[in-house]
Order: sequence, then structure tokens, then C-alpha cells
Amino acid sequence: MNESGDLAAPFEENRTHLRAVAYRMLGSLSEAEDAIQEAWIRLGRTDTSGVENLKGWLTTVVARVCLDMLRSRKARPEEPVGAHLPDRVVNRAGGIDPEHEALMADSVGLALLVVLETLAPPERLAFVLHDMFAIPFEEIAPIVGRSPAAARQLASRARRRVQGAPAPPDADLGSQRRVVEAFLAAARSGDFDALLAVLDPDVVLRADSAMPSGAMEIRGAATVAKRAVQGGARAARAALVNGDVGVVVAPRGRLMMVLRFTIENGRVIEMDGIAEPERLRQLDLGVLDD
Repeated sequence: MNESGDLAAPFEENRTHLRAVAYRMLGSLSEAEDAIQEAWIRLGRTDTSGVENLKGWLTTVVARVCLDMLRSRKARPEEPVGAHLPDRVVNRAGGIDPEHEALMADSVGLALLVVLETLAPPERLAFVLHDMFAIPFEEIAPIVGRSPAAARQLASRARRRVQGAPAPPDADLGSQRRVVEAFLAAARSGDFDALLAVLDPDVVLRADSAMPSGAMEIRGAATVAKRAVQGGARAARAALVNGDVGVVVAPRGRLMMVLRFTIENGRVIEMDGIAEPERLRQLDLGVLDD
């Protein structure tokens, strides 16, 4: 058993790297912190006197923890739809700490994280560790329980999926705001045609289990527009949600739900309804300038 005081300094030296690995594996800042904490616990329970490369050892531990967490997600059919839309790392009003700054400087982008969410857990691990952190397949293989050749194939399949990913969403806040406010105006007035004009034909609307509709996923502009008209959007207002323009519903100042939008080429391609209290607490919300 190690003395935690002797391990704290070297662990902290590697924290930023471990957080970057966990964030890319999980797409969630809070879950990345959970993975790092679990690695710290395992470190304290392990005799590392024979470990020559502590950074490599910790990276392997974090990778194994993340793989277990990803597999746990896949094994929970009751998990609310859209529960793992990746968290965007944003610059908060009070400034960002060094770890946030490192993630932003070496950012892979929200669009890529969305693609990574579609990969099987072993594919995601192999791609992230090899292509993003240059870890050899010989070291990745035992983590995923495959041969080095099989681990290489996992990364190759993942790479093909990533290379075929669509263009990144619109990043300009002014453009985002125009689309979101047009959506709200059409929803409030019940203008079905105006809603269709701002929705991509293949738009996807997801909602978690705490939304008034319950957990759901619906597709297609006409279906989503019909749902928006029924909702009315009377108490909805445009706001910053994790650095992008979204919608908050907070009657009498009490936050009830948030809509996150993904906008591409001036149209909404995805909407994610969030109402679960724990998920709402993890969001970074801000007021839009007039």
C-alpha cells in the first residue's frame, strides 16, 4: 500500500493529461472527474514501487475505468434519450482554470465528440488512445482484451467513421441566435410553415425522462414542428447554453428545462430537451447581450 501523501504530487502532475484522456473517452466533464477520482483511489490501493512510467500506468487505469463506464451506458436501456450529448468546454465568466484551458487549447471539437458517441466502447478507446495520444497498440490491446492487430482494426474502423463525419455545426453566435429566435417566434405564433423553414428535413428532437413529454426521440421536420406548435413556447427564452445559443424555460425565475440546439447551414439539425435536475445543474447558462 502506498502513502497518499507520497503519491499526491506526481498524481497532480498528470491530472491535466488524465482529464484530457477521460474527457475524450466520455464526452462529459463530470464523468471525466469521476474517472480521475477512481484512478486516484486505485493508485492508493496499489503498490507502484515497481512502476517505471507512472503516467503510462495512470493512463491505462483511467482508460480501463472509462471503458467500464462506456459499457455501463450501453447496458442501460432505461437510460434517458440524449443523456450523453457531449459537454462543450466553455470559457466561464470568471475565467477558466488551467485544466479547462488545456482542454480548450487541445480541443477535438464538439462535432468530433458527437461522432465518438456513436462508436462502440472498444473502438472509441482504441481510436482515442492511439490517434489522439499516440499510445501503441501493444499497450491498448490488453485494455480492450484483444490482440494488437485486433486493436489496430478497432481504431481503423473508428477512424473511417470519424473521417465520414458531417461538417461541424454553425459556430457563429449571431447566426445561431437568428435561427433560435425564428424557431421560438414560429412556435409561439403556431406558424407551421415558418417552423419548417428553420428545421432540417431530418431534424432529431430528443427529450430526457423529466421533460413533460417524458423520454422520447422523434425525427423529421413535420413531426418536430407539430410538437413545437403544441408546446407553444410561451415561457421560453433564448440564452447561452454551454457556450451556444439555446433556449431556457424558467417561469417566475425557476429553471424548468433547457433546449440545446445543433445548427448547421442555418437550420436546426438536432434539439435536446433537458429537464433532469442533475443534468440542469451541470449546464453553463448565460444571458445573451441585447
